[in-house]
Formats: sequence, C-alpha cells, structure tokens
Amino acid sequence: MIYSDIYKNASIRLKEAGVPEYQLDARLLLEYVCGTDYNTLLVHGDRDVSPEEEKKYNELIEKRASRVPLAYIVGYQEFMGLTFDVNENVLVPNQDTETLAEEALRELSDGMRFMDLCTGSGCVALSILNYTNDTSCVMTDISDKAIEVATGNRDRLGFSDRAEIVKTDLFPQDDDKKFDMIVSNPPYIRTDVIATLPPEVGKGEPYIALDGGQDGLIFYRRIIENAPKWLYTSGWLMMEIGYDQGDAVADLMKDGGFHEVEVIKDLGGNDRVVRGCLY
Repeated sequence: MIYSDIYKNASIRLKEAGVPEYQLDARLLLEYVCGTDYNTLLVHGDRDVSPEEEKKYNELIEKRASRVPLAYIVGYQEFMGLTFDVNENVLVPNQDTETLAEEALRELSDGMRFMDLCTGSGCVALSILNYTNDTSCVMTDISDKAIEVATGNRDRLGFSDRAEIVKTDLFPQDDDKKFDMIVSNPPYIRTDVIATLPPEVGKGEPYIALDGGQDGLIFYRRIIENAPKWLYTSGWLMMEIGYDQGDAVADLMKDGGFHEVEVIKDLGGNDRVVRGCLY
C-alpha cells in the first residue's frame, strides 16, 4: 500500500474512535514508523510502505484508537525545546505547563538553587536548568517509577551534576537546606472529576499524579504550609493550577504569608500559575 492511502485509512480509524486530532496523530505515527517527515505526505504520497512498516503502523494506530496517549506510544514528548522520555508512569509534559517554567525563569538568576516538587518526568526542573547557568536543584517525587523516568531524562540531558533527585512525599527529610525558589505541578484534579476527563488523561495518565482530593487543593495546602521553612527570605513559590483554581490558591498563599501573589494565564487565556514571594 502507498503512503498516502495508509495514512487516509488510519485517519478514518482514529476519527471513528473519537481521537480529537486524528489526522495529526495518524501522520505523526506514520512518520515515526517510516522515519519520514511532513514533506513525505505532501510530495511523496506515492511512496511504498513495506509490509513490516504497515504492520507496525496498524498496531500503533490501534493503540491510539484505544486512547493511549500519543506520547506513551512513541515514548517521548517535546517540552521547552527539549525532548523528554515519557511512559505511563508520568504525566505527559503539556504545553500549558511551559508557563510554569517560563515564570520561574523570570525570577531565577545564575547560581541560584531551587526545588521541584512532584517532578514526574522532570520536564520543568530540567528545562529551567537548561536555560540558566550554574543553577542547581532538588527534584522530588513519591513514585519509584517516576523517579526512574526523571533520572533517565536528567542523565541523558547532561544535568547529573546539577540536579539531585529524591524519593519523598513532597519535601525531603533533610530540612536544613534553603532554596531561592520552589516550583511544583502537583496533582490538582478534584477526585470526582477524574472520571469525566478525556480517556487519554483520566484512564491513560497515572492517577497518583492527577488526584488533588475532594476539592483539588490538598497538595496546595501542604506545600504552602511547609514551603516557608525551605525558602530564603525573598524566595519564590510558583505552582501550576487548574483553570478554575486561581482565586482559591492565591488566597491560600496570601494566608500563608506570601506577598506579591499573582495569577498568571497561559497562552490559551486560562489561569495556569500562581506565584508569590516570601518576605
């Protein structure tokens, strides 16, 4: 079968399965299997696809039709201009989360030290390291499997000497260290909402990284309560939030002693990050 025909058939299959960006995903998977690019579909649509390539492609299309996230199928996701290995044990790095990394970069100066709670794949912390000089960080997560993914990304990207990874429930046990900033993309989905999410999220991504408790705020309360003892004076706390949590988390930060509290919107115009400074 030729390239363009196999692509069209796969697009139809994914559309029938309810995959939102069915044409894009069909193309990206075909390029992944065949080692091609977008130009191939436009200019070389009559290219023959080998039986082996077709078989592998159809297998991956069926995975995507069952709503396995595309990033888990190919094993990687782009974030902040870097490529991160991902699997079903970590959240897929989301473009909206780049807002958190970008806000952190506004306040971090060379040589500063920060902590990333609930690091997952490590995409936020490692992106910050990539775009700063002589900064260092501690990355924490409670999941052994997430730690394995983050460690692999850290070592592959060359940040082993600047990033310490610790398995713990939010904060490390050694509390005599101080940081210039704490960042976090914690679980913040209300428990009763998880079942209503798209299958790629609600059933595909790790539950432990999604569930923020009955009101979605349980981790924010814990982080805000404990962050001051870990921050230097004038240190920053920055956290990703759900689109409807800006006011609630901002109030928690103000009540927790933080100043200059702001809610930052993402490129889609939704509330995405709450930030505040500890005087």
